[in-house]
Amino acid sequence: MSAVANLNALYGFIDLAGTFAFAMSGAAAAKGKGFDVFGILVVAFIVACGGGIMRDVCIGAIPPVGLSDWRYLAVAMVAAFIVMGLLPLGRWLGRPVLLFDALGLALFAVAGARKALEFGHNYQVAVLLGMITAVGGGVLRDVLLNRVPVIFEKEIYASAALVGAGIVVLGDFLGWNADAMFLLGFAACFTLRMLALHFHWELPAFGNAADREA
Repeated sequence: MSAVANLNALYGFIDLAGTFAFAMSGAAAAKGKGFDVFGILVVAFIVACGGGIMRDVCIGAIPPVGLSDWRYLAVAMVAAFIVMGLLPLGRWLGRPVLLFDALGLALFAVAGARKALEFGHNYQVAVLLGMITAVGGGVLRDVLLNRVPVIFEKEIYASAALVGAGIVVLGDFLGWNADAMFLLGFAACFTLRMLALHFHWELPAFGNAADREA
């Protein structure tokens, strides 16, 4: 198997692993809110694929890959069943989910930006759609659960996605090797997210705690 094929296989694995992690986070949040089985499955799928579907609709890639490729639905359903306790894997997946979530965030951000560029859209659109691909599903989850989206609070999450997407776009603007910039953007986003988790980095917030909770 060639190096390119190996790299594509790795991207595919990380993509599905990220989808799995996002689906687990959505299913866990829905379960915590007391949703029924159907509600948990719906939220899991929306978190896993919502960002990519929004991106594909915006750039005209119809039907969206999250709907046309059966693997994404299958992975999301398996993750939801694990969270509901119907598959005996949930107890040892806590820490790997954080890792897969960061990997998925990074891959979705750079892949979203690159796909927008490949469809002929400008740099601003590419950066924004890279971020939306990475965090759109989480925003939809929080809206469905009637809470303030996490990306609007202090977490370094959407900002990490912006960094990864921005690197891909900058490389395209400067005419640098697209694959190298893809990897650099991926590494930058993933590293920033993991460092933020480890060192508890946060963006500055304004107003007092009571104002933010109101």
